[in-house]
Amino acid sequence: MKCITYKKGYKYQLVDTYKTTIDIKPEENRVTEYIELTIEGDLTIKTGYAWDGPSGPTFDTPNFMRGSLVHDALYQLMRLKELDFTKDRDPADRLLQKMCKEDGMGSARAWWVYQGLRLAGKAAANPENAKERFPAPKGCKED
Repeated sequence: MKCITYKKGYKYQLVDTYKTTIDIKPEENRVTEYIELTIEGDLTIKTGYAWDGPSGPTFDTPNFMRGSLVHDALYQLMRLKELDFTKDRDPADRLLQKMCKEDGMGSARAWWVYQGLRLAGKAAANPENAKERFPAPKGCKED
């Protein structure tokens, strides 16, 4: 039987590689299949990266998408222990707030986005909460 393994929870997939420079700078370059973050703060998110977009009781508006992409990539690096969950979470949340404002979101909504992350985002960045993997079809076992 031919089997697959998949993860749930993604809504969007990046069509073109996205590069930016951020203030989060790891002590060593961090490289995964879809995300690279250098010690200089150069962040690259590669074509094909999947993310769930803005989370919580909100709307997926254009002024939220770029920030949600970068934020989800940074939280994924935290879950993978490529970034320090304790040290880097607040700067990642602040970066999302800043990017949303740069992209045209009102200050009040961006502030609520940040507050929501501070109240409810901890689990999403916690390395103990990596996305579960599912084998398919029924009867398959993950390697």
